[in-house]
Amino acid sequence: MDSYSATTAGITVRVRPQYLPDQSDPEARRFVWAYHVTVENHSPDVVQLISRHWIITDALGRHEEVRGPGVVGETPVLKPGEGFRYTSSCPLPTPSGVMAGSYQMVSDKGQGLTVVIPTFPLVRPGEAVSVN
Repeated sequence: MDSYSATTAGITVRVRPQYLPDQSDPEARRFVWAYHVTVENHSPDVVQLISRHWIITDALGRHEEVRGPGVVGETPVLKPGEGFRYTSSCPLPTPSGVMAGSYQMVSDKGQGLTVVIPTFPLVRPGEAVSVN
């Protein structure tokens, strides 16, 4: 599985998408992916992940935005050199699409930071990447 990464101000986000055939139902136009995320703090500051913002685009170009506090019910605090891993999932009505977004973080000094989540494809095996 491919991995995608982006670094913002010393915070690295890595994402590895994975198609879930056992949770998908192509005849019902339901395609599901897990995405495994690692957030690593390579900055000199302690940071806390406060919220997330996702932009999910299906193969027909339809966008959905998702905003909310933390990730998987947590708002992890990362000291320099620490990381946090989690897995979540995304259903689409098409066999391919893309996700991108950002995390809002705050340092122990009170500085806000928008951390880029890399754009990554959601593609059912055997499909071409297609976003119209």
